[in-house]
Amino acid sequence: MNIPNLLTIFRIVATPWCGYALFKNGGSDYTWQIIAWWSFFIVGMTDIFDGRLARKTNQVTAFGAFLDPIADKLSIGTALVGVTILGRLPWWVTSIIIIREVSVTVLRLSVVRRRGVIPASKGGKLKTFFQGFGTGFYILPLHSSLHTARDLFMAVAVLLTVGTGFDYFKKALTKRS
Repeated sequence: MNIPNLLTIFRIVATPWCGYALFKNGGSDYTWQIIAWWSFFIVGMTDIFDGRLARKTNQVTAFGAFLDPIADKLSIGTALVGVTILGRLPWWVTSIIIIREVSVTVLRLSVVRRRGVIPASKGGKLKTFFQGFGTGFYILPLHSSLHTARDLFMAVAVLLTVGTGFDYFKKALTKRS
């Protein structure tokens, strides 16, 4: 156990608080929307920090490489489902992202015994960035004049989600033989 792995575990443990803050007072309380956004933001920034710290201090572990993407999916999934339940994001967007994330996680688990952990690709990291910030824009109480920009940002996240999902499957299928 090292500090980067503890930070990853912190992200998992903190995610329920983020969900609680998102739904506090029915999800429409301005103050709690800001608290929820900051909570998810801190969890997301911790993701960036733990990865950099692990690489800089040569503390990259198979446990961390495996658990880190799960922590990402848990926090992003919580936020996506939350804003969808609150009626801010269509279910089809949340469904595409969650189906892709679960599928890639199952794929990664299925090949871990044969080839070890499949690390996140650069495209996967970019996808995570767009998902995180895109979802954050649905948590924030934005003025309606910003909704088109918010929706376009999420559209890029969906395209990256689908594209990187196909890429993971293509790589896994071509390296199986």
